[in-house]
Amino acid sequence: MAGPLLEFETEMFLSLFGCDGLMVAAEGMGIDRILLQFMRVYSEQDSLVLLLNTTPPEQEYFTEQLRVEGVTHLPRTVTSDVQSTERYNVYTEGGVLFVTSRILVVDFLTDRIPAHLVSGILVYRAHKIIESCQEAFILRLFRQKNKTGFIKAFTDKATAFASGFCQVERVMRSLFVKKLYLWPRFQASVNTALDRHKPEVVELHVSLTPTMRAIQSSILDIMSACLKELKRYNPTLEAEDLSLENTLGNAFEKTIRHYLDPLWHQLGAKTKALVQDLKVLRVLLLYLTQYDCVTFLNLLESLRSSQKIFGSNGGWLFLDSSTSMFVNARSRVYRIPERKKKLKVGAEAEKQKPSSASEVKRELVLEKSPKWAALTEVLQEIERENKSSQHEPGHVLICASDDRTCAQLQQYIRHGSDWLLNRLYARTIAKRDTAAAAAFDLDLQKKGKDWSKKGTKGKEPAQKKKATKSKSRPSLTLTQMVGKQEADEAAEMGSSGDEDELMEEGEEELLKLDLSSDAYYGVLKEPLTVIHPLKGCTDPHSLTRVLHEVEPSFVVLYDTEISFVRQLEIYKASRPGKPLRVYFLIYGGSTEEQKYLTALSKEKKAFEHLIREKATMVIPEEREGREDTNLDLARNLEPANATTNTRKAGGQDQPKEPSRVIVDMREFRSELPSLLHRRGLDIEPVTLEVGDYILTPETCVERKSVSDLIGSLQNGRLYTQCLSMTRYYRKPVLLIEFDPAKPFSLTARTDFRHEISSNDISSKLTLLTLHFPRLRILWCPSPHATAELFVELKQGRLEPDAAAAQAVTAESDIVAESADLYNPGPYDFLLKMPGVNTKNYRALIRNADSLADLAKLSQDKLAEILGNANNAKLLYEFLHNVADVPAPVQKSKKTS
Repeated sequence: MAGPLLEFETEMFLSLFGCDGLMVAAEGMGIDRILLQFMRVYSEQDSLVLLLNTTPPEQEYFTEQLRVEGVTHLPRTVTSDVQSTERYNVYTEGGVLFVTSRILVVDFLTDRIPAHLVSGILVYRAHKIIESCQEAFILRLFRQKNKTGFIKAFTDKATAFASGFCQVERVMRSLFVKKLYLWPRFQASVNTALDRHKPEVVELHVSLTPTMRAIQSSILDIMSACLKELKRYNPTLEAEDLSLENTLGNAFEKTIRHYLDPLWHQLGAKTKALVQDLKVLRVLLLYLTQYDCVTFLNLLESLRSSQKIFGSNGGWLFLDSSTSMFVNARSRVYRIPERKKKLKVGAEAEKQKPSSASEVKRELVLEKSPKWAALTEVLQEIERENKSSQHEPGHVLICASDDRTCAQLQQYIRHGSDWLLNRLYARTIAKRDTAAAAAFDLDLQKKGKDWSKKGTKGKEPAQKKKATKSKSRPSLTLTQMVGKQEADEAAEMGSSGDEDELMEEGEEELLKLDLSSDAYYGVLKEPLTVIHPLKGCTDPHSLTRVLHEVEPSFVVLYDTEISFVRQLEIYKASRPGKPLRVYFLIYGGSTEEQKYLTALSKEKKAFEHLIREKATMVIPEEREGREDTNLDLARNLEPANATTNTRKAGGQDQPKEPSRVIVDMREFRSELPSLLHRRGLDIEPVTLEVGDYILTPETCVERKSVSDLIGSLQNGRLYTQCLSMTRYYRKPVLLIEFDPAKPFSLTARTDFRHEISSNDISSKLTLLTLHFPRLRILWCPSPHATAELFVELKQGRLEPDAAAAQAVTAESDIVAESADLYNPGPYDFLLKMPGVNTKNYRALIRNADSLADLAKLSQDKLAEILGNANNAKLLYEFLHNVADVPAPVQKSKKTS
């Protein structure tokens, strides 16, 4: 990250510095470098700048970078740990602040933050502003209170603007900016700057083995069959997005969810199974090119043996392509001699019960991953080059997709492919299958003598590297390693166990590598060789850190990722004199290559779409909200056809006391407070124990989403919440809010009587309304409808008091009617008695001061009070009859 900005980066910074706007850059083009430059400029006491939408690891990274550059007034983080009384002081000290959105909303509403002193707001990941309502609310509150401060937004996800209607315009409207700055990779100044200092690139198109190619085509056949079925069952789905090419991309699951979510509850079991199958098949495709033959077969066999998947799959396990895939996957790991082959390919039922003698004749093949051989060649070439060069040996950085791949590569480089594959086989397939274990033992005995010869053949670089490392640690022979691994109890599919043991082995060396990231795998000290995952790190900048700390002369991309490729280009351009060679390892004609090319073309199309949209976009002059003319900042929007009442002062505007709603702090994660504020209601954020929204002194609202409703009905939480609301408020309301885009039904379309059971949601909701007669249930299709409803419910009613609402706790006095006549304990007990119900309990309370008095009343007197002889008899007998059998004995009989 170190080093001055490049020419085009300076241009990016100055354009946004000069005028507020939204900057969309290509992925990996260093948008964080631009943001860091802004933070550097504003890290001083005279300015107060808020930075939204960053994660804790990013905050640490930015702070650390500024510390390295000698910035004295470093950014600080405001979280719930900082007391509300101290926050004003933190704000007035100035500089750049990372503040969590919920705290910022509350502080703007309660004027705890001096809004007029805020110099501006920087918004990271601006494409999420529509989904995350809190950030949009913060910006609106900021613009209402501060007309001069700047708003600058950054994002590197151009594809996020490609779907949806006028997406970029809606984002800009929420951000209150009128300028859009686009910086694709093909922009002229970017091209010029990066082409001037190109890294040397070596592309190695590794060809798949014939069996891998056959398995890939089988999986693709099955996927296209599943897609056909999916379209047949759901003809309304758009065929363009559900093409085979798109199923390979990372966004496929998001796309299919986008189409199917609105009608998910109406879909048949077959469609749901097909969607699940496509997910499973995508994982299989990934495993085929990403991992070794043993891991792939292990996953396949686990799918076959998993009764759940086998029973619920959409039928793809019975296709011819599926059979061929299983046969090929097994042939990569082991083979059965000629005379047994017919039996293997034939009926699976027969294969389950062959004699143990025939199974022992299984011979291990253990096909090596083609990329491993290519990696070996690359490392040998680097070694030769380092030896022949005059300078000190260049460092090597190997980048693979995830942790498991990195761990496997580390083992491969150190111990060779034979050791690794045998170890994996012993831990997975041989463990699960006794016959396979027998075959493995036989194989070991047969080949035990010539292990060392065979091992050297497949792993020349490992031997060479061992020679350089032997000073620091004694190397084991392969037979010793195999002996050691059998005693090892490792995790399934050879992942965590391998990694842990390996980390222990190389601990001495790892401790000496002084790198800030903890995700790397050290391989060699001289020349320094490090493996690092591209994805899945807790710190998103760990790869960037390692790149700048290791300063490699050679980078081997075992897996490709657009953003890191661009990062390497910028890294090379910022160190013009130093050499950098990048090796691309990619399977030619594979789904891996297709996925990479599809991601590139999608980003290019997204930028082209944005360029067209920018050319035709009409932006109103008042968009930035610096004047009072922006309607987005207006509150209390009355409809154009609203009528005035001429009876009151001839229709003159009456001074209105602003309406107030008391909102629980936890509710600021939803969109509703923002919409209520927009409708002109003042929001008072308070921590409430009872209810979520207090509309009037008598009306308390508990808001539930559908999923939350189902969950709280199941665990009984809703009952206690309703009990509290009914006790302390005259008008308790349960608001159930659902998404109009995701319709739902609490009952199936079948006959209703089957649904009446103690476990059914509708039955539980019915019991709730029977139990709390005063509880009102409101169904709202969206937060907008809820906001409108709240405004109507408040009309002509008294305003709530925040202090009183906050004072209502489980221990406080009851606010319900006749609170002075009784307390809740005996009242609940009374209602549980036979013959007593909500209609007659008040009469009992008036005539008996306590439960002891109630027991003294005669049956006739009870009949007179209750107005019903049957109820009186039930109650009298309950109070006076002596039970023949003691209760505990009765209980034990039932349980036994």
